[in-house]
Amino acid sequence: MTLERVLVEPSAPDEATRLAIVDRARRRGFRGFVAAPGSGLEPLAGEEVVIRRDRRLEIPGRADPVSIHPIASLEELERAVRSAAADGFLAVEWPHDRVIPLENLVAAKGTRFRLWTCVESVGEVPAALGALEHGADRVVVRVRTTDEIDELEGILETARVPSLDWVEREVRSIRPVGLGDRVLVDTTSLLRADEGLLVGSAAAFLFHVASEAVGSAFSRPRPFRVNAGSAHSYVLRPDGTTRYLSELGPGDTVLVAAPGSCRAVRVGRIKIERRPLVSITADDAGKERTVFLQEAETVRLSTAEARVAVTDLAAGTKVRGVKLPAARHLGTAVEESIEER
Repeated sequence: MTLERVLVEPSAPDEATRLAIVDRARRRGFRGFVAAPGSGLEPLAGEEVVIRRDRRLEIPGRADPVSIHPIASLEELERAVRSAAADGFLAVEWPHDRVIPLENLVAAKGTRFRLWTCVESVGEVPAALGALEHGADRVVVRVRTTDEIDELEGILETARVPSLDWVEREVRSIRPVGLGDRVLVDTTSLLRADEGLLVGSAAAFLFHVASEAVGSAFSRPRPFRVNAGSAHSYVLRPDGTTRYLSELGPGDTVLVAAPGSCRAVRVGRIKIERRPLVSITADDAGKERTVFLQEAETVRLSTAEARVAVTDLAAGTKVRGVKLPAARHLGTAVEESIEER
């Protein structure tokens, strides 16, 4: 999901609120808008403003307006596909069912035509963008309040995955530290064995803690889970900010990463339990970086060759992680001097 695929259509009854919606959307990074004729909304640099006249869209770069096809039956869907095949473009809206017919359209379009869909509420956007893992090329969403812009931004957080600086650091010590509160992060997505969360006691270096997509001799795989570490630890989010593991809750987003790839996923459940912990210290150009993890065979750190269980980890092992700006204020990187131990 990306902000670039969403066009905001301010639909408040009064002009002041419509202008406030546009202003909030611009500050949140949205660059596509749909406006009524005579609204006076002019695109800024890099923006796109589409004019809607009833059920017709005037799209910059297209000579003729595009009709919006209401899809309420199989016959209307088939007629719309035939129209799109000839024009190379299709815009639709949904008086009733929307998910299954949209999946049918996504399957039918391939590379033959571009598909736009118009939705009535922010809550419909994820299905419109994610149908059959591809969704519509563009989604026009009616927005009635400025708060809905914030809600929409939260849905689209997957757009802002950061560029990651992967490095290897040598483990210096592994030592038991007794009981502590460790945090299981269960996501709403299935994770690969090489994917995991970026976690640590200092934001300057976050260790790559692998998912439980591989089980052990005595436990089944839990491919939705990362046994992420102690409650105080930082975890990286899709927008490049950090949160404490103890702060995460259902619906929050976390960044699931592997060298060469990263994506945002939603937290489905958090489990905090008292368990035996180990402190793992790695050398980062002369500075000690630590992570506190549960002492268990299913908790693994990533190396260049594989994932190593903390119960098998030894001094001298080079583990993978990510370098970040060290100073943080409420999770956001800031420029200041800082020392973390």
